[in-house]
Amino acid sequence: MSRVGKKVITIPEKTSVDYKDRVIVVKGEKGTLTRTLHPAVDLEIKDNTIFVTIEQEDRKNRSLQGLTRSLVANMVDGVSKGFERVLEINGIGYRAEMKGKSIVLNLGYSHPIDFPLPDGIDATVDKNNVIRLTGIDKERVGQTAASIRKLRKPEPYKGKGVKYAEEYIQRKAGKTGTK
Repeated sequence: MSRVGKKVITIPEKTSVDYKDRVIVVKGEKGTLTRTLHPAVDLEIKDNTIFVTIEQEDRKNRSLQGLTRSLVANMVDGVSKGFERVLEINGIGYRAEMKGKSIVLNLGYSHPIDFPLPDGIDATVDKNNVIRLTGIDKERVGQTAASIRKLRKPEPYKGKGVKYAEEYIQRKAGKTGTK
């Protein structure tokens, strides 16, 4: 039984939700998000709350109910508060800098990497080794952070690479010099 799908989504002030023909449009202080919903799921909007309902009770529809509820809740949170993801760069000579609408990363390769930011994502670089990604679409912010991390994943011996700020890198012992 889907517990997430049955939770109610409250709409904050200064946020409006329009739902028509399986398309939900959420407008808020930070911007506008649009999404097309699955045909098995429907929304009911009453008194600044959103209910996610399904037409038929079966396993797939219950899972779609929970997924849809999470997606709509993330849309409402995104246009009212926004989302942020923080990346840290560790390693000697590893650094990042902003150049226009792209991030230039020096990650130990023979060349700097120019990473263009997608639409709707803003970034700031603090102290040459902390990247803050912000945006209203949680999915896009997370995918951008994952793409940057993928350029040089943290390695377990020295901890060099790009990692999430809350991520812990389990360290391994190196070779021992036995004779």
